[in-house]
Amino acid sequence: MNHANSQVVVEVKVLPHGQGLPLPHYATPLSAGCDLRAAVDAPVLVQPGERVLVPTGMAIALPAGFEAQVRPRSGLAIRQGITVLNSPGTVDADYRGEVKVALIHHGHEPFTIERGDRIAQMVVAPVHQVQWSSVSELSDTERGSGGFGSTGV
Repeated sequence: MNHANSQVVVEVKVLPHGQGLPLPHYATPLSAGCDLRAAVDAPVLVQPGERVLVPTGMAIALPAGFEAQVRPRSGLAIRQGITVLNSPGTVDADYRGEVKVALIHHGHEPFTIERGDRIAQMVVAPVHQVQWSSVSELSDTERGSGGFGSTGV
């Protein structure tokens, strides 16, 4: 299936402190996420256990029916213990403020975030708002109410 003609356009407003940083882009033809970069003026030293809110220097306008999910970068998570605190963070289609990334440091050594560092990835995905319907009983399934490991190891 060729999705080349089904691209969604997302408008990006580069903020003054984001000038000179590249726009999000896909690293490979089949990448799901685009890297988000730190738009910090000076290095930010993050101590183990510390949480920081890192600006990206951009605001976006997602079309109706889409969200942007802010997710950890696997390399930062495994090598330094840096991950997105509220993973995945959600940017709603009606939000027009700066995209910021809430990071937490689970590693053992201080970590420095420099201007332009790739700090997270963003995946744009379709969403559906549903109509909730209160019922007295739900349909039966093989699984039933089993959860948290009930289907195996």
